[in-house]
Amino acid sequence: MSKSLSQLVGVSDQLFALMVQQLESASGNPSVDIRLATEVSSKVYTRMRALGLDPDDTTGEELYSALLGLIGLHDRFLVKRMGGSNPSDVADLLPRIKKLIDTINIPKTVWGLKHSVAKSLLKATPPKNVMKQLGYRSIDSMLKRESIDEIMVGIRILETGKWQRAFIEKYIRLEPSDFENRQANLLLLDGKKWGGKSLTYARSHNQNITHLKEMGVVAILPLPVNDLTGISIALIPRILYYLNEIRTYSTYFKHHQVRAGFGHTLVRTIIDDPARHVQMAGQHVHWRVLHQYYGSHNTDHPEFFEPHLQPEDLFWRKAEEILFKIEPALHFWHDMDYVGVLEDGRQISFNLMDMAANYINKTPYGDHFNGHMKDSLWNELFMRYLRYSGLRSQVNLQIEHQSSEPIML
Repeated sequence: MSKSLSQLVGVSDQLFALMVQQLESASGNPSVDIRLATEVSSKVYTRMRALGLDPDDTTGEELYSALLGLIGLHDRFLVKRMGGSNPSDVADLLPRIKKLIDTINIPKTVWGLKHSVAKSLLKATPPKNVMKQLGYRSIDSMLKRESIDEIMVGIRILETGKWQRAFIEKYIRLEPSDFENRQANLLLLDGKKWGGKSLTYARSHNQNITHLKEMGVVAILPLPVNDLTGISIALIPRILYYLNEIRTYSTYFKHHQVRAGFGHTLVRTIIDDPARHVQMAGQHVHWRVLHQYYGSHNTDHPEFFEPHLQPEDLFWRKAEEILFKIEPALHFWHDMDYVGVLEDGRQISFNLMDMAANYINKTPYGDHFNGHMKDSLWNELFMRYLRYSGLRSQVNLQIEHQSSEPIML
């Protein structure tokens, strides 16, 4: 068992060893964890050399500072690529960011709730706070004049948690026929239109991006500042991440359209997002891992995904892989999302989203964020075990059973 991996993901050695032992035994003891740990160490060494650092004589703080410096440089490169000149000008850069994402040539099809169905749900339960914010006394007038996607995002910002839960619980009556294939929608909300509550939401969630799984929508919220260095390199990969997220859940809902209790699955996933989608050697695996595995590169797509899921539905690319094709300098971060190193007893992430978040928030060494690296490392470990036929057969049988179980009438 690799102790370095357990330390990077922040799990006790004993618990991690038990998990790896089960996975190793079920896959023929290929030493996946040792191989992955070796690869992570090699990538750290290579990237430190690329930064001009001596891997054997560099402190954690020096490495962290060098990574932040590179993020700043790459942020300026991205701004220039988008035609901007000031890396801190929020008002200028947010529309440029939206335009860039809208024009990136990647599959963006989602299986979303029909707009007509969403409007019917809102007519039955009008969102009073949204109506008040937008200046409507009649739900019919609001639905006629406003974007339904924007209204649904407004609910996330303005309505209480209790109201939102009650509204989502009404989805239990939805059927697969209430959904349709369409393009994902990236919204840029107007700060004047949505007021201070949108700023409050952004502050309380420590980000200005939100998404709606059932609608296939990603929204950029207004920011409470006019100048913010790092806005481009922080937002662009995060938006790409959430586009992957809504497509991941889209395939999950689409895959379950022939199962009993479709509405129950929908509600449970949106409210609680249980991670127990399949088991692999006794370990629960999230659908996100399966989507990434089957949607990456040239992996064969099992026939049991058809006819409900097509190869395009499963398309999955890391944000860094897309970004370095826009700006080649960002190749430094490619395939580094699961890479980290332990220095001075602290985890230091080479994940682009982690380091961009640290850069834009001016996070001091010791308080820095590593969450995306940890999640990516877990996912990478499971995906590498999925390469082995014994474990993959276990998972495929579970997925095939899910896709063939009929709806109860």
